[in-house]
Amino acid sequence: MLASAVTDLPAPFVLAVALAGAFLIAFMIAFMKGAFGGGFAIVGIPLLSLAMDPIAAGALLAPLFVVMDITALRFWRPSTWSRIDLAMLLPALVVGIGLGYFVLRDLDRHAVEIVMGVVTLMFAALWFLGGGEIKPHPRSTLKATFAGLSSGVTTMVAHSGGPPLAIYLLPLGMPKALYAGTTSLFFTVGNLLKAGPWLVLATPSRSLWMLMALCVPAVPVGVWAGWRLHERLDQRALYRACYAILVITAAKLLWDGSAGYLSS
Repeated sequence: MLASAVTDLPAPFVLAVALAGAFLIAFMIAFMKGAFGGGFAIVGIPLLSLAMDPIAAGALLAPLFVVMDITALRFWRPSTWSRIDLAMLLPALVVGIGLGYFVLRDLDRHAVEIVMGVVTLMFAALWFLGGGEIKPHPRSTLKATFAGLSSGVTTMVAHSGGPPLAIYLLPLGMPKALYAGTTSLFFTVGNLLKAGPWLVLATPSRSLWMLMALCVPAVPVGVWAGWRLHERLDQRALYRACYAILVITAAKLLWDGSAGYLSS
């Protein structure tokens, strides 16, 4: 079982490094949320883990994600939400987050990372090998339920719920604003639900709360900058960017899962 408490952040120098890194990572993730609607936050915990315990990193990011989501809703308004898809995805997301809590607490997260990495890599590779064309596919309640459930588990385990959701949404070929808005609302709900469990798993110290507060100013700037990029991308460019990010995400999941077994 993972430790449920986090020790205080050490020495002023290390705290300064952690602050600089956390601020930059908060900006990067907020930028991605503004550009693509969220779901590509997997780099956060590994990078922050260079300066702090991974569970502390997760506890630091969980409340910041909520701030990012609330900020992003300023840009991704109800007109950009696909209600028919969210009605299928969100109930499964809630169940998945509940399952993910027990995976994170008691089970082997590395197996989850490897399986999700392989599936994501295959999905992205097939799209690129097929010419990278946007070919809308019909909706499926079964696929939506599985995507919501998988995303709930992986977002709780490693803040990496983006791949399962993208695997469902991208083949629908929806307009870029609808894709970003639907993704943004989906992860707004998910991040609100998982913030509490993450803070239970890692009781933040006063230093960690202070670090969270210092990172908050990076959020609105990052979201705004990402949103401006989104406006400049055409439909095909945005989809290519999303699939490319999925490849990077898959590689990171495979690395984390494999490294976890090799180091044990």
